Amino acid sequence: MSVTQLSQRKPRAVSVPQSQRTAIIDIGSNSIRLVVYDGAARLPAILFNEKVMAGLGRSLAATGAIAEDALVLATTALARFSSLAREMEVDSLRTVATAAVRDASNGQRLLDIAQALGLKVELLSGEAEALAAGYGVLSGIPDADGIVGDLGGGSLELVRVVAGTVTDRVSFPLGVLRLEAIRSQGKGTLDKTVARMLDEAGWSKRGEGLPFYLVGGSWRALARLDMHLTGYPLPVIHEYAMPASTITRLQRTIAQMGKSRIRSVPNLSSGRVGTLDHAAALLGALIKHLGSSETVASAFGLREGLLYGELTPEERRADPLIVAARDEARRSGRFPEHGDLLDAWIAPLFGDEDVSLTRLRHAACLLADVGWRANPEFRAERGMEIALHGNWVGIDARGRAALAQALFTSLGGGLESPAPVGQLASPEELERARLWGLAMRLGQRLSGGVAGPLRRSRVAIEGEMLQLHLGEDDAALYGEAVEKRHRALAGALGLTAGVALGS
Repeated sequence: MSVTQLSQRKPRAVSVPQSQRTAIIDIGSNSIRLVVYDGAARLPAILFNEKVMAGLGRSLAATGAIAEDALVLATTALARFSSLAREMEVDSLRTVATAAVRDASNGQRLLDIAQALGLKVELLSGEAEALAAGYGVLSGIPDADGIVGDLGGGSLELVRVVAGTVTDRVSFPLGVLRLEAIRSQGKGTLDKTVARMLDEAGWSKRGEGLPFYLVGGSWRALARLDMHLTGYPLPVIHEYAMPASTITRLQRTIAQMGKSRIRSVPNLSSGRVGTLDHAAALLGALIKHLGSSETVASAFGLREGLLYGELTPEERRADPLIVAARDEARRSGRFPEHGDLLDAWIAPLFGDEDVSLTRLRHAACLLADVGWRANPEFRAERGMEIALHGNWVGIDARGRAALAQALFTSLGGGLESPAPVGQLASPEELERARLWGLAMRLGQRLSGGVAGPLRRSRVAIEGEMLQLHLGEDDAALYGEAVEKRHRALAGALGLTAGVALGS
């Protein structure tokens, strides 16, 4: 069997074709997972996702080996996953193993099992794990600037990310399945252990004033618990932020709630409940000794980082929000090219916007037609739902709310802000998004959703007038419905509507 030691090489710089279906089998210390992807290389959609909580690393602290029952679970999972990958006709299957297999005295047995099933396993070093985790966060949060913490069952990886790159990284034997043994040595032992390890590695206070990005199922479960406890109105964990004080509060809350009450929390994996208090204790110690200002949850981690590591530099630079919105428009809209044209058409009305607003407006225009298949009475709600709950990255809750408001207004929902939109963004942010929606609504009605009329016309603010410039041959396009939307936008901007023909 050929096992690639990734500690001796960097991830491959191989571009994944747009249409390629890829799959990753991730043999972790806590779970084994198959994820199948398809779609745009920069942000492929998940076609299938299944995990088995095999607990390969559960016995490592006591015996140094993977337990027999865990090997049985792993064998069954790998057999199923390899069969599914064949049935799904994936173009590329990548199988990786992490800390438990790397550190266990009988880790080779699992590698032999995988080989017998036709799987070629890449045994990731701690440094390679860290690099992939850093890439994963950058894939989903391109402007991330801070420390990435990837908590697995057998190890903890810390990575410094800044300016779209991964710099320093380190791996520690602090996986969630190892923490009980450390904490059993007495109160404060984990805190002292973390302080010592960070100091010896030169990482003490390396996160001073910077966010700490959370990767790994145990820490995502912490974020999910806090969302439940605070009544957070958006069920999207990506970029959910918690200050250091929240982590301290969660440690107390978990102890008071008990496992039975925690298990009743919606969408919280039952397999994470038993180690949730250990994950919270480790996180509290880390942000204390790193000096991090807050935590930010990332839905992307090692697997997405492996995909990101295979992209060309040009593909990595692509904005994942725009890539995903364009892909959704291609799948759901009527006229794929319309969104880019619509954005260019309304852009002169919003010349004061910075880059962060410009990209949100662009995404809204790309998604402007996604509600057309819905019942006409519910197109606005459909647009809002896609904006709020779509599989977007590179966007926080405020951005989702602005996107939702723009689509709601554009698709005929009016100027109100239905729940939970009004809870997620400021009145000023939502007012700007309403203007986007009204402008999009005008452009779509004028053009009928096709390219020609947008290319031949323009809209501009000229003095106290919102002037719509049309060619003589397009005068007939200015019908009653167009005039109504023109006046609505002009009124919202505090202007008068005007039409200029032949210019």
